[in-house]
Amino acid sequence: MNLYQSLGYLVLGSRLRRLSEGFLSEINKVYQNECIDFDASWFPVFYLLNKNGNLSIKELSQQTEVSHPAASQLIANLKSKDLVTSLPSIEDGRKQLVQLTPKGKQLLSAILPVWEAILKGMEELINENPDCNPLLPAIDSLENAFKNSPLSERISSKLLISNINE
Repeated sequence: MNLYQSLGYLVLGSRLRRLSEGFLSEINKVYQNECIDFDASWFPVFYLLNKNGNLSIKELSQQTEVSHPAASQLIANLKSKDLVTSLPSIEDGRKQLVQLTPKGKQLLSAILPVWEAILKGMEELINENPDCNPLLPAIDSLENAFKNSPLSERISSKLLISNINE
């Protein structure tokens, strides 16, 4: 058992971050190996724009559950690469709608087969390692539990009880 495994919930965030970084690194290797200039961190925007055609930065922020400034920064980065553009909404001229540029659409067509291969590769990995099967449902449950009862509040109440008992 390594240090991280032995510390359990004390390092849950660190373990999840390491797992996420490792996963994204592997996915980015695939894009590099396929000579596709795409970063895995762009996935949510490309997925949502592929699905919806166009969305406001606020809608992108809400659907990806990141802050509006973080979504704006990502969109600015993608604009600088000429992968997305924004146009005023027909219904509300104050609202800017983000959409893929022709270059973004061309990139999307190159990455769609990679997304399918990722799904197949992950399904294969899970089938070979049945202990991993409950991973996504467990993550869903933990995310919902954090939303319903913030961990910080639980920890603070434990500290309060500890201080009262001293």
